[in-house]
Amino acid sequence: MKRFFTIAILFASTLMSFSQSLGYQDLGILFSQNDNNGSARFTAMSGAFGALGGDISSINVNPAGLSVFKNSMFSGTFNSKSSTIIASFGDADFNDRRDLTTNNEAINLSNAGAVLIFDSTYNSDWNKFAIGFNYRITKGFSDNFSAEGNEAIARFNTNPRDTDTPRTLYNFTDGQLFNTSYGGEITELNFAFSAVHQKKIHLGMSLNFYSLNFSQQSVLTELNSDVDGNILDVELYQENFTTGSGFSANAGFIFKAHKSFRFGLAYQTPTWYTEVLQDTNYNQDSAIDIGETTFFPENQEIFSEFNDLQFISYRLKTPSKLTASAAFIFGKNGLLSFDYINKNYQNIKLSDGVFTNENQYFQNDLKNTHNYNVGTEWRFDRFSIRGGYNFEQTPNKNNILTTNSVLNFSDIEGYSLGGGYNFGNFKLDFAFSNNNRTSSYNFYNGFDVKPADLTLDNRIFTTTVTLNL
Repeated sequence: MKRFFTIAILFASTLMSFSQSLGYQDLGILFSQNDNNGSARFTAMSGAFGALGGDISSINVNPAGLSVFKNSMFSGTFNSKSSTIIASFGDADFNDRRDLTTNNEAINLSNAGAVLIFDSTYNSDWNKFAIGFNYRITKGFSDNFSAEGNEAIARFNTNPRDTDTPRTLYNFTDGQLFNTSYGGEITELNFAFSAVHQKKIHLGMSLNFYSLNFSQQSVLTELNSDVDGNILDVELYQENFTTGSGFSANAGFIFKAHKSFRFGLAYQTPTWYTEVLQDTNYNQDSAIDIGETTFFPENQEIFSEFNDLQFISYRLKTPSKLTASAAFIFGKNGLLSFDYINKNYQNIKLSDGVFTNENQYFQNDLKNTHNYNVGTEWRFDRFSIRGGYNFEQTPNKNNILTTNSVLNFSDIEGYSLGGGYNFGNFKLDFAFSNNNRTSSYNFYNGFDVKPADLTLDNRIFTTTVTLNL
């Protein structure tokens, strides 16, 4: 049997308009999203704290909640994330559609912060002030999945070192394999101030600073042959390393209309990433994507060195966010809280480069999303139990995967529960949250190949220790 063996072949002609890694439009959406991480109490109530305050993580929703605290405090939070991704890929008509399951684990210091309370000694309508800072992981990217099947298409069907005219065509495929892994995170540091007017209106504002680190490594393998059974197995590697820094601001209020009812409103500006730096092994700015392709004999594990990375710099503006909240307080026994979040993904914008198609994609294919968080807490002396529900709309208009996009998300639904014990000088809280969604990943972007269907299930265990100062 004739076999071709070529190491580190770079050829642009076979990669025209092809990208298996996330493009700018996908990254713009990904960097605009929020995992809703926070303290265990915050997580157990699904982040519904816009009208409540009194938790360090409420800075991220409505900074006015800082002055709800009765005393100064410090808290630190660890979480453990377990995710399961099931990837289904292949042509069902030929009974060659397969499911692969990937499990991922990660442990993080996800949240830490402190609040300092100052009671006014003067005869004034402003009787209490609070300042606070908070660190949290806004978005964690660590995940990976694999897909395997056969869509009966041979994308890489010629050997670039074949000198025959015409070249031998390897139009028969035994299957495709795809593996991708993500790494990195977006971290947020908040500095906030809040004050109380006439013991009824809490006002607050915060400045937020972000650090972005993201990476993706992908390998696409095709197992191809010609009419005579000669083998051409192809492996395409692509990678992307992205870093950046940004800032935003929050402002909001909480009004205690009655001892049993309060409502709040908060606005967060867009996040401006003033400089996003990306190293990649293919050129996303042109119509030709240069990747690394390795040809290898069947059943032989060989992989060549990476390409020289190409440097790209750009700016990114993510959507602003409006949060309207209401809470019912049942004395010292419990509470029920509700947050509505409006976020318009059409306002994502890339600049400092030629991003006409990407910005048109944001305008034409994304939408204004309506999201909901509901939380409740009930107290039994020093012990509390909590629960919550959250719903987040997909930013994709009509939930349709376009030819411009590699990754497509469905809506997210999740629930949470937890509890805590107040020991006096310190508190111990814990939470469990679960959310799931489906998505499509088109690693043959630009070609008439059905994407892989993904089912994602995330389970997060959170523990927080709070010290009263």
